[in-house]
Amino acid sequence: AEALRRINEFNSQNMATIVWAFACVCWDSHKFFSTLGSAIVERLGEFNDTQKSQLYIVALYVQITWPYVDFPLSRHLESLRSAYVRQESAPSQLQGDVSAMLEQLGWRHTEEHRTVEGFSLDMADPETKRAIEVDGPSHYLRDASSGE
Repeated sequence: AEALRRINEFNSQNMATIVWAFACVCWDSHKFFSTLGSAIVERLGEFNDTQKSQLYIVALYVQITWPYVDFPLSRHLESLRSAYVRQESAPSQLQGDVSAMLEQLGWRHTEEHRTVEGFSLDMADPETKRAIEVDGPSHYLRDASSGE
């Protein structure tokens, strides 16, 4: 509660990191996200692409968890998604090795497959809707009711 009262004292990096971290742990308070989202929207011009990428993840989390909530960042979803998509994917050596081994085993797939939402999956076969995430931060959203 104290942090929300003092939110305007935070810089853009602090605000993006805080709201993103709460989304990552599936914080169960749409009021918290709406209050912080309103403060962020007022200062959205201060946020760089990396921070906007974090906000995109938050906006998706809120949209999935509380579809009936008028979340302030949802009005900026397309520009946040654009910032998210602009972030470069850098496949690791491990990912390359796993991909090569799976190809040898007969699994045909694409690397760094981009979903409609803008997520980059390490390896995917869109036709069968199968994907593998080898390493890196990839599972920011989950169903809070089932934990999946």
